[in-house]
Amino acid sequence: MSLPFLNPIPAQIAAVADYEPFARERLSEGAWAYYAGGVADEITLRRNREAFDTLLLQGRALVDLPGIDTRTTLFGKIHAAPLLLAPVAYQKMAHPDGELATALGAAAGGAGMIVSTEASVPLEEIARQAEAPSPLWFQLYFRPDRAVTADLVRRAEAAGYQALVVTVDAPVNGPRNRQQRAGFALPPGVGAANLAGYPPAPTFAGGGLEELLAFAPTWKDIAWLRSLTPLPILLKGVLSPDDAALALKEGVSGLVVSNHGGRTLDTLPATIEALPPIADRVAGQIPLLLDGGIRRGTDIVKALALGANAVLIGRPYLFALAAAGPLGVAHAVTILRTELAMAMALTGCARIADISPSVLWKK
Repeated sequence: MSLPFLNPIPAQIAAVADYEPFARERLSEGAWAYYAGGVADEITLRRNREAFDTLLLQGRALVDLPGIDTRTTLFGKIHAAPLLLAPVAYQKMAHPDGELATALGAAAGGAGMIVSTEASVPLEEIARQAEAPSPLWFQLYFRPDRAVTADLVRRAEAAGYQALVVTVDAPVNGPRNRQQRAGFALPPGVGAANLAGYPPAPTFAGGGLEELLAFAPTWKDIAWLRSLTPLPILLKGVLSPDDAALALKEGVSGLVVSNHGGRTLDTLPATIEALPPIADRVAGQIPLLLDGGIRRGTDIVKALALGANAVLIGRPYLFALAAAGPLGVAHAVTILRTELAMAMALTGCARIADISPSVLWKK
């Protein structure tokens, strides 16, 4: 018998990382391996977190601060904080209502949500659940049949999604050994609801690496996508300044500096390490977002100081969902927003625009 969801939230959950052991108790071995694990030896997974700990902040004293305003604007929409929920697939493994529960928690906590192509609830149902004016974006995986891709885009537009986040760093995945050791398989009743009724895509086991790569998107596909929709298009999975420069030439609306949470290629740099050279190359021409390793409000400050406009969290809200449902998601978001405001006050920043490299301690 599975453990009940936490209600009320116990006092020992004071930080978002405190949700992990409660989630572990409630998730199956396979689901835990899928959500918590990375690729191969999980070096990049660990490095995402560890790299933040090597950055120190410069505290300020006696600053006249009339108040702290965490609001920011992305693509013409005001966000309560520079914080969005990253796309995570198959959330019904964590909660019976899956992404519907997450949408409730996101709205209550004041965070935008990015819905995965591989969500376990149809994108239209999630949009109906989400509460305006909470920002709602759709994460897009290119399908081998580009007509299917086009149909997904049209569905997202019709449902009111405000941006497309195209994942570009996973034409194939590396060896997810933790999942293999756990014997991971999707449980009955959980699948990619948005893809129901479409032709199945080839798998590595069914067709081999060459077939998968034959359908992988290229810059031509990004140009095609831009011709298809007026929605802002962000590329998620950019770690190279050269790719960032190409994205600017292609007229992309934004970038997400991401290594897929350490789930595609091991020994990649941490995203916070990859951010500064990309920020230098982009030079403020388009928004930069970052995911990977965010666990504290101080992490958000560090990311913004190094050039990000906002951050995404994945595992922190997913573990909160598994432990406490929508209440947990709202609580996790609230913790991070509160910690962000505290860190801003203690580094002398009244507004998000005040956060600059000067908040980082220099030896």
